[in-house]
Amino acid sequence: MTSIFLPEVKAEALEAAKQAGDDNALWDMFIQPLHEELYRRQDFNFLDDLSEGQQLLISYDYVQMQVLQGGFIQLIQNGYIGLLPTMPGWLEVVGCHEMAKVIDNVLKVYVLNREELDKQTSVEEFARLYDEFQEFVTLDEDFHRLHPQVFTTLLQYAIHHTEEFLKLV
Repeated sequence: MTSIFLPEVKAEALEAAKQAGDDNALWDMFIQPLHEELYRRQDFNFLDDLSEGQQLLISYDYVQMQVLQGGFIQLIQNGYIGLLPTMPGWLEVVGCHEMAKVIDNVLKVYVLNREELDKQTSVEEFARLYDEFQEFVTLDEDFHRLHPQVFTTLLQYAIHHTEEFLKLV
């Protein structure tokens, strides 16, 4: 699927970030316009206007923000589980096979415990979920271990397929 939404970025700015080797600045050039448009629209249906690569980047960005801060339990409790079902396939396409397995395993644990994981919790009940669902400890550790390489792989994919993500001006 091609993108209906292609943010404009100055070619010189993209080239300067590449030359500087500033991966965070490069990532922001690809991801920030997506977040801004999503915030402007206030509607996750916006994702339907994006290419699969853009959907992967913004979904992964939300996932990494949640998981690196509070693990998959936080991601689930904050209502972002819906970002995961398509992610393993996308990750396989770009060569992130181990992370695809991690996300698939998260989905399996979630499906088996959906009722308990989806219910509204108090702060105390939320904290107990971490003790109750020890499966997520290993999955969180795997995510943390694999994240740096996945981040680099996704960024390189975006750089090598810029036309799927940005309109250079």
